[in-house]
Amino acid sequence: MASALVAVALWLLHLSPGWLAALLVVVVVVGTWAADEAEPRLGGRDPGVIVVDEVAGMLLAVLAAPPTAAVIAVGFVLFRVFDVLKPFPANVSQRLRGGLGIMVDDLIAGLYALLLVLLARRLGWL
Repeated sequence: MASALVAVALWLLHLSPGWLAALLVVVVVVGTWAADEAEPRLGGRDPGVIVVDEVAGMLLAVLAAPPTAAVIAVGFVLFRVFDVLKPFPANVSQRLRGGLGIMVDDLIAGLYALLLVLLARRLGWL
């Protein structure tokens, strides 16, 4: 959970959506590689000490929304809910091996959260 807060802190820097998207790409690419390298050394699949996936998922959850306290709070809660529940296809994406398997389920959770944040904004709820 603390790693998702790192993503919130980065988002609070008020970077433009383009810079946030570039940052997300870097986090995903470097994070996938790093997780792929770290997983066998740490033992087991998706060790809990690898948290870059949560940073990427949370960045995605708020990527296209304005930086307001409500968006941050709702995006964070929705991301955590989807990360825990792992709705399809996040649940089956965990079958992927290595860094890709570690990252993809959190990116799906972040995408679901982003879609609901954008819907809530469109409906005037945020």
